[in-house]
Amino acid sequence: MTEYVERLDITDAARAVVDQLRARHGPLLFHQSGGCCDGSAPMCLAVDDFRVGSRDLCLGEIQGCRFYMSPEQFEYYRNCHTTVDVVPGLSLIHI
Repeated sequence: MTEYVERLDITDAARAVVDQLRARHGPLLFHQSGGCCDGSAPMCLAVDDFRVGSRDLCLGEIQGCRFYMSPEQFEYYRNCHTTVDVVPGLSLIHI
């Protein structure tokens, strides 16, 4: 028998931001590619602005958004539970 592992969660503050982004940009997804810099944290992107790789793994869905991770990054996170949150910082949204 295969055991289901819940891997994802999202805080209320992050839910509110995702709802705001979805209202402005349409359908969204999360992607965590690994490596350094921006890819080491989950990124929230408009579905039409990002091409999911053929090898990327879908870990589930949070706040109506699929969450993908590169297979190499998944090897590091295989036994982890990820909670998406937001923190104050610079806005990366450009109009």
